[in-house]
Amino acid sequence: MNVRIEESWKRQLADEFEKDYFYRLTQWLRNEYATQTIYPPGKEIFAAFDASPFDATKVVIIGQDPYHGPGQANGLCFSVREGIDMPPSLVNIFKEVSADTGAPIPSNGDLSRWAKQGVLLLNTTLTVRAHTPKSHSGKGWERFTDRVVHELAENRDNLVFILWGADAKRKCDFIDRSRHLVLTSAHPSPLSSYRGFFGNHHFSLANDYLIKHNKQPIIW
Repeated sequence: MNVRIEESWKRQLADEFEKDYFYRLTQWLRNEYATQTIYPPGKEIFAAFDASPFDATKVVIIGQDPYHGPGQANGLCFSVREGIDMPPSLVNIFKEVSADTGAPIPSNGDLSRWAKQGVLLLNTTLTVRAHTPKSHSGKGWERFTDRVVHELAENRDNLVFILWGADAKRKCDFIDRSRHLVLTSAHPSPLSSYRGFFGNHHFSLANDYLIKHNKQPIIW
């Protein structure tokens, strides 16, 4: 199947695109996009991969599924374009970045600046119906994103995996912690952020690890 995705990822995942479940997923998605309001726009489903090629990825942040409000989702987990109001989870992320590293809270929620530094901003599920969180869960995306994490964990060394919330934490089962740093906590959502997200120091811990392994730290 000819999937429009960044070339290094296309090579790495080529056989996944030929599997029956992925064919069924794409057929189902075509109908969803034709009959429902789905986010992100189809051309941005794989934007996270386009922004952070396989060999350039240093940090993986895993979210749940895309934002489900108009104009919010852009294919990068937790990110919104400049000019779009920052959702509460993103506000909490920036609060933790500031408390952890001293960086000022930015004026917009565009995280492409992180992606360009090698942060793969990956949702567990890559699409969603408008105003219906988790509506595309259980359709095949989880299997696909499992493969993404597996490829990174097996074929790269000294990566940082940042997993917030129950859905993301399920991805850590096949990550060798002797080869990679795995950081987990509660989700930054207002419903759970005070149960362990705030104060997790994930941003400074990630940079400390990258520096230790002779990699450029992220400017959060």
